Amino acid sequence: MLPTFKFAITRKPGKTIDRGITTSDLGAPSYDLALKQHTAYIDTLKSIGLDVIELEPLPDYPDAHFVEDTVVVTPEIAIIANPGAPSRRGEEKSIAEALKQYRPVEYIQSPGMVDGGDVLMMGNHFFIGISERTNHQGANQMGRILKKHGKTVSTIPVGAGLHFKSSVNCAAANTLLMTREFKDHDAFNGYSQILVDSEESYAANTLWVNNHLIMPGGFPGTKAKLEHLGLPIFELDVSEMRKMDGGLTCLSIRF
Repeated sequence: MLPTFKFAITRKPGKTIDRGITTSDLGAPSYDLALKQHTAYIDTLKSIGLDVIELEPLPDYPDAHFVEDTVVVTPEIAIIANPGAPSRRGEEKSIAEALKQYRPVEYIQSPGMVDGGDVLMMGNHFFIGISERTNHQGANQMGRILKKHGKTVSTIPVGAGLHFKSSVNCAAANTLLMTREFKDHDAFNGYSQILVDSEESYAANTLWVNNHLIMPGGFPGTKAKLEHLGLPIFELDVSEMRKMDGGLTCLSIRF
């Protein structure tokens, strides 16, 4: 069973957004357009019924609006990540403070590294991607904490893409939206799969929230496949986030 989210934490992009980490060749992001897109994202979460906690920018951390990478939140606990990119270490401190009133907090310790973008919650089961940002030590620490709270864990190597959730996400109960590179992995046995065509791979980063789907705009093939689920679908323009290797899932912490 998937959880019902009541809250979301977001952070407004800062004027230093163009100094963040990216592998994209889509050009520099527009700060004004990024703010407009971020506002539309918050409005969408609110329209689904979430109480959105909006944090102020951290100008010294150009990627700080990608808040999901800093923590993994379950119904029982908030596990504060140790970001894999050195330039992002420190973002997690204010996130921990914001969450302490809602959850007990535990921390991933060095040399373990975890980015929340590599951790996918599917009910009581968690997939943890091993990537450039999440190593085995971090995944093992995360797994031990989750198992203390009755969760099960699978670790999966991430080849292409920045994070695991660049390629695999929850689309509905027991249903995964994923790029074709992951379709034959044994960890996904027993799950229904919706496969994203290679030319629409960015659309794999679609966000499930309380039986609604929020997907990036401009991917009609993926939208047509998702429509078969019968869930309301919101399409949002996140062009400026995409320029910085970001997407819909990483713009909020849902709990």
